[in-house]
Amino acid sequence: MADHGIARDQLRAFIERIERLEEEKKAIADDIKEVYAEAKGTGFDTKVMRQIVRIRKQDRNERAEQEAILDLYLHALGMVEAPANDDYAEAGE
Repeated sequence: MADHGIARDQLRAFIERIERLEEEKKAIADDIKEVYAEAKGTGFDTKVMRQIVRIRKQDRNERAEQEAILDLYLHALGMVEAPANDDYAEAGE
């Protein structure tokens, strides 16, 4: 029976730690919301800011791969024109 008491105390300690961390996580999320609200109040586009934060978390290679796939899809859907070859135009002048 003593083993059950030890396991119970250990379980309770884990649960209480998780609960404290969840409270901290909520407080941090609230702080982040306040920063975005402040940025929005000064005229920044928070959707773009969130996208930048997400991009900065990515590995450089992962980001390049996603950008290439996005470009491929946009071209396939006719949403982007092929880039003009400015180097060729400058050389011909």
